[in-house]
Formats: sequence, C-alpha cells, structure tokens
Amino acid sequence: MTAPATGPVRRRLSVRGTVQGVGFRPYVHRLAAGLSLTGFVGNTGDGVIVEIEGPPDEVDRFCELLAHRPPPLATVTAITGEDLPATGDTGPFAIRSTERAAGRTQLPPDTATCADCLRELADAGDRRHRHPFITCTHCGPRFTIATGMPYDRVATTMAGFPMCPACTREYGDPADRRFHAQPVACPDCGPRLTLTPADGLGLRPARDGEALATARALLAAGRIVAVKGVGGYHLACDATDPTAVRALRDRKERRGKAFAVMCADLATAERIAVVSDAERDALTGPRRPIVLLRRRTPADGGPRLADQVCPGSPHVGVMLPYTPLHTLLFGLPGDPEGPRVLVMTSGNRSGEPIVTDDTEALTRLAGLADAWLGHDRPIAAPCDDSLLRVRPDGTAQVLRRSRGYVPRPLRLPVPVRATLAVGGDLKNVLCLGEDDHAWFGPHIGDMGELATLEAAERAERHLSRLTGVTPGLVAADRHPGYHSTRRAHRRAARLPGDALTLVQHHHAHIASAMAEHGLDGSTPVIGVAFDGTGYGDDGTVWGGEILLADYTGYRRLAHLATAPLPGGDAGVANPCRLALARLWAAGLPWAADLPSVTACSDMELATLGRQLDRQVACVRTSSMGRLFDAVSSLVGVCHRAGYEAQAAMELEAVAVRAWHTDDEAYPFGLTGGSTLVCDPGPMLEALLADRRAATPAPVLAARFHRGVARAVAEICRRARTETGLRTVALTGGAFANGLLEEECTTLLAGDGFTVLRHGEVPPNDGGLALGQLMVAGTAMHRETE
Repeated sequence: MTAPATGPVRRRLSVRGTVQGVGFRPYVHRLAAGLSLTGFVGNTGDGVIVEIEGPPDEVDRFCELLAHRPPPLATVTAITGEDLPATGDTGPFAIRSTERAAGRTQLPPDTATCADCLRELADAGDRRHRHPFITCTHCGPRFTIATGMPYDRVATTMAGFPMCPACTREYGDPADRRFHAQPVACPDCGPRLTLTPADGLGLRPARDGEALATARALLAAGRIVAVKGVGGYHLACDATDPTAVRALRDRKERRGKAFAVMCADLATAERIAVVSDAERDALTGPRRPIVLLRRRTPADGGPRLADQVCPGSPHVGVMLPYTPLHTLLFGLPGDPEGPRVLVMTSGNRSGEPIVTDDTEALTRLAGLADAWLGHDRPIAAPCDDSLLRVRPDGTAQVLRRSRGYVPRPLRLPVPVRATLAVGGDLKNVLCLGEDDHAWFGPHIGDMGELATLEAAERAERHLSRLTGVTPGLVAADRHPGYHSTRRAHRRAARLPGDALTLVQHHHAHIASAMAEHGLDGSTPVIGVAFDGTGYGDDGTVWGGEILLADYTGYRRLAHLATAPLPGGDAGVANPCRLALARLWAAGLPWAADLPSVTACSDMELATLGRQLDRQVACVRTSSMGRLFDAVSSLVGVCHRAGYEAQAAMELEAVAVRAWHTDDEAYPFGLTGGSTLVCDPGPMLEALLADRRAATPAPVLAARFHRGVARAVAEICRRARTETGLRTVALTGGAFANGLLEEECTTLLAGDGFTVLRHGEVPPNDGGLALGQLMVAGTAMHRETE
C-alpha cells in the first residue's frame, strides 16, 4: 500500500467555460494566495490554465473551490487535471501573459454596471466620480469591445487607450477589484465623451461633463439626442412629451410600432407599469433587457407616458440604465432635474441596422437627431437591446436575444459539424455551432437592405473569431427568394463539396424548440408551428402547421385550410383584404356593414373581387398569422398594418379585456384523413353571427383566441392516438402571443401532454437559425461518423 504524499504536490488544471473577461484569473490568484500556494494562471485559446503547487490538502481544497465557487460572471463547464512533478517553487503565485494559440473559450456578454461601480460613480471623493466608462471585473462591456480571443486588452477596442499610472497599479494589484479588468480606465486615460449639435441648433460642441449636461438639457427641452451605448446608438427623447415623441416617430417614419423606454430607476418604472417580482428581477439583473410590462392607467398616478410611445398596446417595453453613461444621462443627486423616462429606440433608419460608427452616425442619423452624444471607444460588434416578457408562472420568454445574452453558448443535445446557420429574412440572427455548443450572434434585423446584408457578414466574421468555429457547412431557409438564402448560396460556394443544406422553415422552428429543451431527436415530437410565412413543400405559403418532427425530417399531420393571399407579401399590409379573402374562401358574403368592407373603397372592393375570382396574384396560404390579421380586421381592430404583426398584436390587446369574463370559444372544423385540415369556416360564421348581435369586440377577440387553442388541443389528441407521442412543441412567431401560448399550454398540459415552450431562444424567426443548425449539422455529423 502506497503511503499518502506528505511533501508538496503540483497539479495542472485546464478550465473551460465562461472564464475570460469575468475576473477569473484574479480570482484564482487570490484563492491561491489565500491558501499559500505557488504556481501560475493564464489565459489560453481554450480557456484558462492553472498550475498549482503546495501541500496536498491545500491543493485539493483549491480545486474544490475553483469548481464550485467561481466568480459571479463565470461559468465553469469543465475542469481537467493532471499531476506533475513538484518543482519546489517558492515564489509568489503569478498571472502569466496570455498564450496566443488557436482554441475556443467562452466570452461573457456585456453586463450592466455593478453596485460597487455605481457607488463610486456617485461618490464625489472617488477618482472615477462621474466617469461615464467606469467598470471592473464584475461589469461592463465584453462582447461589444472584443476583437479576438484570448480576451486581453490588446484584443479589445480599449487597446488604443494606454492606462495611466493609477489604473496600471489597480490592474496589477491582486487585491483590487480591477485586477486584470481589460476595460479599466479613468478620466485621465479612458475614452472621452463628445456632444455634437446639429447645424442651426445654436450650440457649440462640448466634451465630457459639459457634453452630458448639454444632452440632458436638450432632452428636457423636447429635443431628440442620439446616444452612443455599448452596442450602438439609441435615439432618445422625453417619453412624457407628446411633441417630442411625435417628432421622433415622424422623423424615423415609424408609424404605430411601439417604442421602448428607459426609466431612471426601478421606482420610476413601477409608477408607469405594473411590475411583478419576476419582472423586477429581470429589470434589475445583470442583463438588463427590455421587459414588456402592463401599463398603468392615468388614474393610477405617476408620470404619464405620451400616447405616441406605444399606441394601441396595454404593454410598454421598459429597461433600466445598464451603462454608467445612461445613469449620468438621468443625472446624479443635485443635478438639474430632467426627464425620468426616455424613449430609447435603436439608432437607425427604417430597414437599416443599428449605427455603431461615430462618423457614420452623423450622416445616417442626420435629420433624425438634434444632437449626438458619442465617445471615442469603438464598438467591435453592434448589439441591440434584448427583449423579453415574463409569463404568469414567472418564467421568461425571450423575444429578441441580443445584448446581455450574446455570445453565451447553448449546450446542444447532440453534436454537430462546424456549421453556420444564416437564419431567415425577418428578425435575422445567425448561429454558429460545432460539437456540443452553439452560439447565436446578435439581433441584426430584417434583411433586404445592402447595409443589413453587410452587417450579417460582419457579425459572422466577428462571432467566428470569438468562438474559433470555422464552418464547413452552411444552413439556410428553403425559401428561394430570401436574401439570407441567397447569401448562404454565396457563402457555401466558397467551401469544398456540397456545403449547403436548405431547411424547411417550420421544421427549423420545431427543431429549435427541441434543441433548447435538450431533446436528442431519438423520439419525434408533435410540433405546432404557427407564424406568418414559410415556404411550403407544395409551393404555397405555410404558417399554420402541425408536424411530426425530429432532426432528420418531418411529416405534415395537420394544417390550417388555405386561402388566397391577394397581392402576396404586399397584401400583408392590408388586413382588411386578408379578411375578405378568408370570407371568400369560406363562401361567406361581404356584408356591407362589415368593418373589413367599410374599410375598403368601392374601387378596392371591385378590384379585390375580380382578383379573387380570377385568382390573379393570389398565392395560397395556410398561415395562422394571416388568419389573426384577418380576424383583427373583421372585429374592427386593425385594417391597415404599418409594421409586422401589428394587427395580431392589437387583436391580442383587445382580447385581454374580456379574457377573464368570457370563456366561450369559436369552433373550427377538422376534415381530411392522414393530414387533417383545420377549417376556420365555422369560426368565421360564429364570429359574424356574434357581431350582428352587437357582441363587443373584446369578446369576439377572446373567443377567437380560445377557439384556436381548442383546435390545437384536439389535433394534438388525435395525433397522440395515431402516433403514441405525448410531447408537443409550441413554436413560431404566433406564440409570442401570451394569451394563445398560455391557453394552449393549459389545455395540453391538462390533457397529459408535455409542453415545450421557448425560453431563452425566441419562438419567432430570431430562433430559426438554431433549428437550421440542428437539422443540417446533425445530418452531416451522422454521415461522417
């Protein structure tokens, strides 16, 4: 029997996970020093390497703490170790310079300003008092300043700011909170603020504190200021000033789509909206997304938002300051009083990506902003604000996954080949994956403009540098007209072999939900994929689909009955026409008193009638999203849509008003054999009968929502009888509708189904790329095994 070691031992540990940019090396240094151990720690291309030497018990204790008590922003996914001969090292534990080698590690997302930095920001005796770029190892920018990996100052946009002697001392002091914090800076050596007024404003350019004070005064005077955040510019104005908000809406040509607002603090947010405990946690957590909250009515008191902020919606998107610059923009105690609620919307023109470059901002935002509050720290990658809603059970559904989440990886249930998935044309987000990890890029937006396509290519290059994934396969949507698909063809042409895989839109949605929930695909699921559009196998526009699906393929179990889509995509902007097309398909008359009829001119009605009778420019669609649009018009809610999903969102808002007072549901017909057809004809007849009986619009809208949910439950029951499957995935943009998702979940769970709902991965096309990745990457991985 070998006696236990009594002399010093040495151990090498390789640590993987989110361990760079989170103060991991300083933490290791303090931990080793506290246990009187020697050795070193350093970054590598794969993570962090540690060599530790000392008494066996102390080395074991070190390893235990390293695995189970990492720093706040770190996530340790793997630690591998090997014993080495002791060297007799007696020197102090050291942080070594980074090894420049190929590999992969996990960079953390940008993180909101921590409490310690906020205290220093407001402390008149601190040398970083009012410093707009205060940060430490526990907070601040990471993804948006990183230009490569491993993560060190030379691989960030802070490389151009040499540290002053005081910052250098902090950076090198193991006892300091800024020990090896790469963005560390102060007023003497860090980035500088500038304010550039528009011509004719009668103001001179300003810097630093004067720039902030002038920007705050402009906002208080009803002006629009372009503010440079960590991931791009915002356009800001006083959210309680109707004239300012109307001017911003007119200048940006943003018709009825809601603006997000930033509140100075949580107390202000609670005065304009109802905030649950879970919503409070989301608002104040380190990610600081936009959270959809229920607006308070004017009778509740507090600051009244201008009606133009979120017209027609009972909700308002709220976020809290997440950078020191935002905090200072609202002002510290003693500053002149300014707006406490600001509209904070993406700094771009309609259809374009968010602006990040200072010079470009002066031209692309000219005519939109009255002044530009910028700074000279470059942004390596644009990153728009994330958006989520909190369900009644306290779980979150992310609707836009960007700042605060990117580039945090997702663990995949099955390995994939190195793959780039380019997403779709709406809410475009790309995804890179290899082995058992996938990385989403930031939200890019709707494709079509050259600037957006170029932004997608830059996002791919940046994410590839940070993750080390060099894709050998490209996955895209099957729609031949998508700009993203054409980009995928060009990208795949640069790779050897048959490198492109096209994935059916709704199959990708279901695969995305499966992957998020860790399903390995060995057993199919019943996938309910409801959205506005997707290229179908039969050449029609799909969107009301229930599929039997796994990663290898799918079968269409059921779908919404098709109807003509007059004018194709152009017709989507006219819900009144969609309503009349649905009535035409159901054989129901266009009564003169119907809201959808009265919304159209006589000439429009005559032209639409001929178009439908002759089936000219009328593609067939089974889209559930288009049915929601049609019903919105039939109920009298929305006849002309100024932005995507406006009619459906306004219909949901109306239905909420009767949700708890009426529990009836409109019937849908079910016909067909191996593929069921869900016929909305009976629903339309019942809705029109109720309308003739003067039933209020909220009741009509609520009964429609319940009718859709009950049809889903019945189809899933029949699918279970046929297949024996008991797992249902709810996915697609229609399930951003809280009423629909909750009612479907309640009915299905009550009937014994396991229901998969999206959480961190958006249900809309923002999550599409993950499904494309799984379908393409797992297929190619199996072929190479």
